[in-house]
Amino acid sequence: MSATLAKGQNGPLATNDVVVSIQLAAPADLSALLVTEQGKVRSDADFVFYNQPSGPGVNLRPGPAGQPASLAVNLGAVPADIAQVRAVITLDDPNSNFGQFAPPVAYVSDQSGAQLFEYRIDGLATESIVIALELYRRQGAWKVRAVGQGYAGGFAALVTDHGVTVDDSPAETQAAAPAAAPPPPVQQTAPVPPPTQQAYPTQQQPPAPPYPPQGGGYPPQGGGYPPPPGPGYPQQQPAPAAPTQQHPGEISLSKTGPVSLQKGQRVSLRKEDGAALTFVKMGLGWDPVQQRGLFGSRTVDIDLDASVVMFADMNPVDVAYYGQLTSKDGSVRHQGDNLTGEGAGDDEMILVDLTRLPAHVNSLIFVVTSYKGHTFGQVQNAFCRLIDGANNAELARYSLTGGTPTTAMAMAKLFRAGNDWKMQAIGEGFNAKHPGEAIPQLGRFLAV
Repeated sequence: MSATLAKGQNGPLATNDVVVSIQLAAPADLSALLVTEQGKVRSDADFVFYNQPSGPGVNLRPGPAGQPASLAVNLGAVPADIAQVRAVITLDDPNSNFGQFAPPVAYVSDQSGAQLFEYRIDGLATESIVIALELYRRQGAWKVRAVGQGYAGGFAALVTDHGVTVDDSPAETQAAAPAAAPPPPVQQTAPVPPPTQQAYPTQQQPPAPPYPPQGGGYPPQGGGYPPPPGPGYPQQQPAPAAPTQQHPGEISLSKTGPVSLQKGQRVSLRKEDGAALTFVKMGLGWDPVQQRGLFGSRTVDIDLDASVVMFADMNPVDVAYYGQLTSKDGSVRHQGDNLTGEGAGDDEMILVDLTRLPAHVNSLIFVVTSYKGHTFGQVQNAFCRLIDGANNAELARYSLTGGTPTTAMAMAKLFRAGNDWKMQAIGEGFNAKHPGEAIPQLGRFLAV
């Protein structure tokens, strides 16, 4: 019996050989991108599609008459430096969109054809391309995550963003119009006014997120997702080497091991040699408290969700959470929703590319909310930890001591201080069951 996934949810893969297939009411192609932790292919050989049907551990199998091909994945043969295998659906007619048809359905089966997972991709509108789901590594094991992230920028924009070289040869552009010259540079605009609470959906019914406005698809039309590097595109360079003045009580990263932060304490995101970090991960974890009862101990089913809210001064401009796993500029990526908190290590992981954050974004607040209304008094071992994305080394950790009778927790923030980025441990509780309720309450944590 297969499990049904909702957007952002994940599940374990207990078999080494799986098949990803799709069902939809329009002609379409299925392809795969094998990407590293940075979200890029190592070379064009990591792109599996109709003109290159084989890749490392992944093979495209022709489908029956009138049906799309499927992806056969031998997880044991996927190279160790590949973190995710992303399955992409592309409509044959780039002038059509998923909103014209019944929602596509993605399936994950074992080698014998037994279905393991099913994901109905709701909420698509103007997009003609969607990342349906991804197979990814987590603590030495493989899992599947329902992604459902649509692209409005075209097939060439999608693969270019993942590091694939695109030319204008007819063989490679059957699924999309020939790649045009790069669009003009994206201009930064004034901070977006704060959204209303209703702009951020609850887990049960996630409507389209409010950035960009409805009907613009994801990402904004004409801009690609996000703008690929190259001529005509402004690129944010890493911060200069000169550090800013250190705040009283601030500590520095150490080569000898992770820094243990106390509530309110700050750490500069510079290594001991003065080099600025450019790609970091924020791991968040927790364990449900076991309660003793008449028939022994039991674990409360607690559904906590991690999210990160991006601010321009006091204005929230974007959010990455279970209903929108990637920020609009592509700089922040949420790795998916863990519904129970079971298991050792990080329960949810958020990736931040500091070099790609827009110039007007100067703070990011990491929040954990309790969807079912359980309080942090029913949670133990809650922590957040900062990780160097280049080598996966833990840099800093903040552990909560004692629970609070609240349903949300502001765990930490990253913020600009001159030319540098810094992290500050917050550890303050408040009441909110989902990001929509949390965002209006985060202004008090923005003061530096």
